[in-house]
Amino acid sequence: MLRHAISPLVKIIRLRHFLYTACILLSVALCGCSSVFETPVRSQFGESVVFIGEEPATLAQIPLSGTPMTVRSTYLPNSPRAQNDESGTKTVEYVEGRDFSVDRRVGKLRRLPGSRLPDFRSNVLFGKSNFDHSQFPGFGNAGYFAFVDYSYSETQPWPVQYNQAHLLRATMARLKSGQPVKIVAYGDSITAGGDATKPEWIFWQRWADDLQRRYPRARVAAVNGATGGDSTAQGLQRLQAKVLDQQPDLVLVGFGMNDHNVGGVPIPQFEENLKQIITRIRAETGAEIVLFSTFPPNPHWKYGSHRMPEYAAATARVAGETACACADVFNNWQSLAARKKPEDLLGNNINHPNDFGHWMYFEILRHLGL
Repeated sequence: MLRHAISPLVKIIRLRHFLYTACILLSVALCGCSSVFETPVRSQFGESVVFIGEEPATLAQIPLSGTPMTVRSTYLPNSPRAQNDESGTKTVEYVEGRDFSVDRRVGKLRRLPGSRLPDFRSNVLFGKSNFDHSQFPGFGNAGYFAFVDYSYSETQPWPVQYNQAHLLRATMARLKSGQPVKIVAYGDSITAGGDATKPEWIFWQRWADDLQRRYPRARVAAVNGATGGDSTAQGLQRLQAKVLDQQPDLVLVGFGMNDHNVGGVPIPQFEENLKQIITRIRAETGAEIVLFSTFPPNPHWKYGSHRMPEYAAATARVAGETACACADVFNNWQSLAARKKPEDLLGNNINHPNDFGHWMYFEILRHLGL
């Protein structure tokens, strides 16, 4: 899918970043204060939160005092909530003091009595522990998110992602010289785009669009080769049709969620399966490869083994042993999730990222160095 123009999402992010930064610079000029320049000012766009009654919902960062904050019902302003939403649902802009209160000192929002913000207490999975999602029709968080824009001072860089350009030299050369670059995204339902509300918001499509924008002479195409429910065992079985027959230039390989589940693929076999996938891709296509880890599912989900740190470490280990580029989703996800509830980030409340979670994946890929 080619993207020669800057997407509306990118335009909105840039505009809001400009406005927020201008507000900070004006404050400095008026106050004669220079301390604000000690750390970079960043803007957070569309960070998702879920409100449980009047309990505080925590942001990933501490908002800057005196700067604008927007809280709305959709990831983008003035857009339907879902891709095929025919109901005409439009963005609700929530009002501070009416719908929510903010404690900017600690980065917490609170739902007020009588608020229009959805209350997660009405979700079918609220309060459930060790739950089997198949027993709760209608599970999911789509109708419970609020999305927040704000500015903050970056005291600790995010994402922390080592530059991998030296492992992606052929792809870089093709991009710079204006050649076609075919990317195949291979993995499980997360890679397939699970719970992204629009195809263009799937993390690897965002990355392909960003590459097309930054290298306009190149022709970047992204192919979805992922299959929901797959582990590395099925990944080996589908490799020929889903990847090798596509003759890609670059392959994103993301497994781990289903491997890690109860009854899934043991770590030694998980590593061996990844190595076989890598060996075959290189032997039959010559493509470069990016391995990426994944995040822990909802800790209350019955089928999670709670061993995701070990599977993430195994992914990084295989990348190192095979000289593949590695995108560290696990640790970067955990960094932002440290202040947030699992419900804040999970589109299905189990094991799929929401639109903000897909943005997190995209940002990590964007820092690989291409």
